[in-house]
Parts: sequence; C-alpha cells; structure tokens
Amino acid sequence: MSGVSENLSDVTGQIAAACRHVGRDVNSVQLIAVSKTFPVESIREAVEAGHLHFGESKIQEAEPKIAALPGSLHWHFIGRVQRNKVRKLLQSFEVIHAIDSLRLATYTNEIARELGLFPKVFLQVNVGGEATKGGFEPDVLRAEMEELLKLDRLEIIGLMCIPPAGADAESARPWFVILRKLRDALEAEFSLKLPSLSMGMSGDYTVAIEEGATHVRVGSAIFGKRAYRVDGELG
Repeated sequence: MSGVSENLSDVTGQIAAACRHVGRDVNSVQLIAVSKTFPVESIREAVEAGHLHFGESKIQEAEPKIAALPGSLHWHFIGRVQRNKVRKLLQSFEVIHAIDSLRLATYTNEIARELGLFPKVFLQVNVGGEATKGGFEPDVLRAEMEELLKLDRLEIIGLMCIPPAGADAESARPWFVILRKLRDALEAEFSLKLPSLSMGMSGDYTVAIEEGATHVRVGSAIFGKRAYRVDGELG
C-alpha cells in the first residue's frame, strides 16, 4: 500500500479539526484530492477509502484516468483553462475551478449551449495581482459581473484563488480573507448567491477553512510528493 488511504484519513481529520475550531459543520467543506501526475492505482486507493472528488489540471492526462475509474466519481478541473480545450473539459469535468476572464466565460457559455450542458464554474480571482497568474482583478470582476451573470449556461457557484507564495500557512490568511470579503461584497451588490469558495492547498488548507473555504484542493498531503525531471517538467 502506498499510504494514500492513511494520508487521506489524516487530511480529513485535519479538516474536521479546522471546522470545529471555527464552529463550522464538517460537511460544509468538500475535499478535492488533486491527483494530477499520480497514477490510476493511487486514485483507486483513495476511492476504496471512500473518496469521490478528484482534481486534474491537464485534459490529456485526465481522460484515461476518468475512463479507467468508476463513473460515480466527481472530477474537478483545477488547471488553467485553454480555449481550445473547453469542449473536452465540459464533456469530462463536473466543475471547472479557473474561469479567469469574461472572454473565456463567454466562450465556455457558447460551447456549453452547443453541448446542452450547464457546467458549474468558479471565477478565479488574482488576489495578489501577480503577473504570472491568471484571474480577474477584483475591480475588473466587479465591473464585469453583470455581463457574467447574463451567461445563462454557466452556473457560477463561487470564487477561487491561488494566493501568492508565502513562508507559512498563516501568510496565506490575508489573501483568503480578501477573497471571502470580495464574495460577500458581490453577493450584496448584485443580490446573488455565490455559496462556494475554492481556496487552500496542501500547505494551507486548514487556514483556508478557518476563513470560509468550501472546497480545498489537496494533492501532495494525500498522494505524496510529485516527481520532477531535471528539466523541471513534471515526471
């Protein structure tokens, strides 16, 4: 055994503890086991332990995994969305976590209409204003929200962020607070519900939960460290 089931148990225990710490129901948090770069066998061990939600970031890697595993699983696309991959993503994934522009949202809406689908999506927010990351700037999201809400095939369930890298988990807290407050402000301004916040990864998911995360994306804490080739590409 690779230890996946034991790691999964540890992570779910940490999630429960974080929820207790702030008085939240543990069922209000969905753990997404990020299985990118890991083999079907590792995912199957998590499935056998009772886990059903998994995250992948590359369609070409995900498709054979999805085909090889039970149809009862829920697949989340957590990578950067490329326009030329949208059709395949909508056909394979239940939730897309990184719609990062009005242009992409509009195109995704068009493809969803062609396919007869109503995909669940998160709007990615670039909370740190980092040039290397995608996502709406908060002010741009506010300005474009009315147009986004006109996209009738998209079920916008909430906001997502990847905070700037920091020295420890606590350094991510202010960024999680920014995302939560932005969500609250959008709900008030546009009289809508954005019930979900996708934030928190292996190094900071307990802090994210304390600040309101409903979906946490945890990979290495469950499956182990990812291997890299010398050239820096995932191996």
